[in-house]
Amino acid sequence: MTVGHETGQVREAPAADGPAPAPPSRPVMSEAVRDLRGRPARTPPELLFDAGDVVVVSGLPGSGKTTLMRRTVTDRRIDSQDTRLAWQRRLPGIPYALYRPLTRTAHFARTWWALRSGDSLVVHDCGTQAWVRHWLGRGARRRGRALRLVVLDVAPGTALEGQADRGRWVSRYAFARHRGAARRLIARVEAGRLPTGCASAVLLDRESAAVLHRIGFTK
Repeated sequence: MTVGHETGQVREAPAADGPAPAPPSRPVMSEAVRDLRGRPARTPPELLFDAGDVVVVSGLPGSGKTTLMRRTVTDRRIDSQDTRLAWQRRLPGIPYALYRPLTRTAHFARTWWALRSGDSLVVHDCGTQAWVRHWLGRGARRRGRALRLVVLDVAPGTALEGQADRGRWVSRYAFARHRGAARRLIARVEAGRLPTGCASAVLLDRESAAVLHRIGFTK
């Protein structure tokens, strides 16, 4: 079972024997949207996209985006957490709040240079800043490629547990903003209305994400 790189849509491989697979619990909402939440048995081991495309992995802080990217992405990836850790090593003992603007600037600079390179790219996104996805979409279109969205949808309580596990929390105010933005993004995707500039979207939960072995690109 693989994902068609031209649309990011899952194609089911026929079973070699035995009964036909049960119909999906959710209908396919549009040709460009695939909902794999609650369907780990129907989740493919790989999500493959066209070489040169930009894939945005979005979800709440603590939902598992960084873990998913580190486990499945072997191509070029841009993760704000990597940038933060690099600055933390440079500035040990200094509160993150004091150098947060530096890490954000460095993260966007890395992303900008990666877009200019034309490489296939997977980018970490918390989902609160729609303008970032629009910017990435414009960058992909300028070079004749597409923006693809992978959304990791977990309950707020699960995301808070993820923050506790990693030992880093966002403020209540910031988390509320993330929740609202993530809720709106998922509602749009569920309705088949992709964000501006986005060519396809895949909705995952923790169970379906655990099945993935690779998020990558065709050669």
